Amino acid sequence: MSEPVLQCESVSRIYDDGDRSVNVLENVELCLAAAEKIAIIGASGSGKSTLLNLMGGLDNPTTGRVLMLGQDLALLGEGDLCRLRNRRLGFVYQFHHLLPEFDARENVGMPLLIGGLGRGEAWRRADAMLDRVGMSHRLLHRPAQLSGGERQRVAIARALVGSPDCVLMDEPTGNLDPHSAGQVLDLIDELGELSAAFVVVTHDPAIAEHMHRILELQGGRLEQRP
Repeated sequence: MSEPVLQCESVSRIYDDGDRSVNVLENVELCLAAAEKIAIIGASGSGKSTLLNLMGGLDNPTTGRVLMLGQDLALLGEGDLCRLRNRRLGFVYQFHHLLPEFDARENVGMPLLIGGLGRGEAWRRADAMLDRVGMSHRLLHRPAQLSGGERQRVAIARALVGSPDCVLMDEPTGNLDPHSAGQVLDLIDELGELSAAFVVVTHDPAIAEHMHRILELQGGRLEQRP
């Protein structure tokens, strides 16, 4: 049996709020297999984004461990953590966070350049991934020249261009009109044959139903939906 891509072991996250402590996550357990797609749902304020930040190494649990391919993220130095995020993880947010001064090719190729790849090969891989998400006709367009759905497709291409082991998505259709949201959902389905695992935080039942598993956060605990 292959090693899990991502694991949460008894993960809790407590925040201090003045004179009281707020337990946002409590003993969360999660094991994500290679190429598995899961949805995490829950009410606003239930801790979904907090959990995603812990999975991405953007925050550390108060207790418990988050393991990426067997590595405890909290024990990595900042340099190793940055390299892991660059090579092993992809991120897609509700707001695309594309760099406005760069075109689609440059936005998608940027993580490869940061990872040390030469410009020519970075652009070749960026072009191939943009073609994969149906954006080959918009390579040289800047974000302001793209529709909301197109920007999100570029953001997904950027997340996938480095062939990550895991892609973390935080409300990837939350800022889109229904038509564009449907296109992004179709794209996630089409990308199912990739080896990457997907963790998708969403309020959208249509997206959740397309995942292999649906997990729900309630009262700080993560439970499997039947």
